[in-house]
Amino acid sequence: MAIKVFADGADLAGMLEMYHEGNVQGFTTNPSLMKAGGVTDYRAFASEVLDKIRDLPVSFEVFADDEASMEAEAREIASWADNVYVKIPALTTQGVSTSGLVRRLSADGIKVNVTTLFTPEQNHEFIDAVSSDTPSIISIFAGRIADTGVDPLPIMVDAIEYAASKPGCEILWASTRELLNIYQAEKIGCHIITVPNAILAKRKNVGKDLFEYSLDTVKGFARDIQSLGFHILP
Repeated sequence: MAIKVFADGADLAGMLEMYHEGNVQGFTTNPSLMKAGGVTDYRAFASEVLDKIRDLPVSFEVFADDEASMEAEAREIASWADNVYVKIPALTTQGVSTSGLVRRLSADGIKVNVTTLFTPEQNHEFIDAVSSDTPSIISIFAGRIADTGVDPLPIMVDAIEYAASKPGCEILWASTRELLNIYQAEKIGCHIITVPNAILAKRKNVGKDLFEYSLDTVKGFARDIQSLGFHILP
């Protein structure tokens, strides 16, 4: 496929499995995923990841909530390896835009991955902020947008078209909900999609005959009925 698939998670064993299988072109992490993965030492985890994965982009997020501290953390994270992208949330918890920080970091040659983007206005603001000379990623939470009942496709298309003047700026489809999203994202020309390992595992079903899939599903239900010993009639 033309679209790049990034694995989204913070389980080192799972990341390395995907890496060695060659099924992904990059990795992203975030604090919530690290919490779920049981990571207790951020720097140690990042060091172990970057020791094993040196030739694909890996995104690590800042933790601070004020611009000065975010900038200090971002510059530190960027120093860890050449393949690191620094994830910067689009807003502080006070709702203050971080586009000024992104502009400074990108102008200084730091690769940023701007995250938690939802609106066309935000997308334009941060695409404007990144440098044409520095690789960058704009992560739009298409799945969460869809969770509100809003179709994310027009928002994604608008961002892709707006970023066309900056070849180093890649649009990323985030918060993927199902395997179909990969094909939707590729069809509209999205550059990257983040996909959890559980969804990536479903790729074994691609191309499967739907009648055979129906039959397999019926057989699965039958096995469960038998194992449970359920009976309706005496």
